[in-house]
Amino acid sequence: MIFSRLAERLRAVARVADVRPRKPKPDPMREVDAALRRQAMDDLIAEDGPLYDIAPPVMSETAAKVSDLPPITHPVMRTSKAGIDLIHMFEGYATRLPDGSAKAYPDPGTGGKPWTIGWGSTTDEQGKPIQPGTIWTRERADARFAKHLAQFEAGVREGLRGAPVTQGQFDAMVSLAYNIGVGAFQGSTLLRRHRAGDYAAAQAQFARWNRAGGRVMKGLTRRRAAEARMYGGGNA
Repeated sequence: MIFSRLAERLRAVARVADVRPRKPKPDPMREVDAALRRQAMDDLIAEDGPLYDIAPPVMSETAAKVSDLPPITHPVMRTSKAGIDLIHMFEGYATRLPDGSAKAYPDPGTGGKPWTIGWGSTTDEQGKPIQPGTIWTRERADARFAKHLAQFEAGVREGLRGAPVTQGQFDAMVSLAYNIGVGAFQGSTLLRRHRAGDYAAAQAQFARWNRAGGRVMKGLTRRRAAEARMYGGGNA
């Protein structure tokens, strides 16, 4: 009897003295919160992508090391200066007014619609067709061209479907698409030949797009020849 009471007291003392820190139970919500933060950061990187088109900017000594940054994906191809110069050369900045503004002019093939202004724009910022008598400042024309160019670049990249392309080929196809429209370009035999890797046949297809209003246009013939030269790796 005495021994049983003594054993019971010893066990009670042992329970009181057992103050060792216990491992906390895992908090599942904390793990979920951490996972959501990691996913949000991944989504931000995927949405924004690289902040430059060609090469990363020079970083200061206080900036993060390159090795600490996320891996850089292959930059999206954009039109080179040579390609932009080609488009500017043939689109022109027609009917320039004394103050540098541009006035709308009729299509050379139809003598009317679509009316064009600035660097070949046939619609305004809201997508409405350009009307006779419309006048734009040079700044507005340049801004509209930059936005238009990005849209046609995207259309060409979409049409390529990941097919290999050189800078000259890309520039030439953007110039063509800028002139004939993304829909016509994406449905063209030229693009199909390029995707198939038959570059000689694709280059020959440029010459087919030299008509407006059903008539062969000398200006379009010259433009297609320049684009074909650029596509083939030569100077326009």
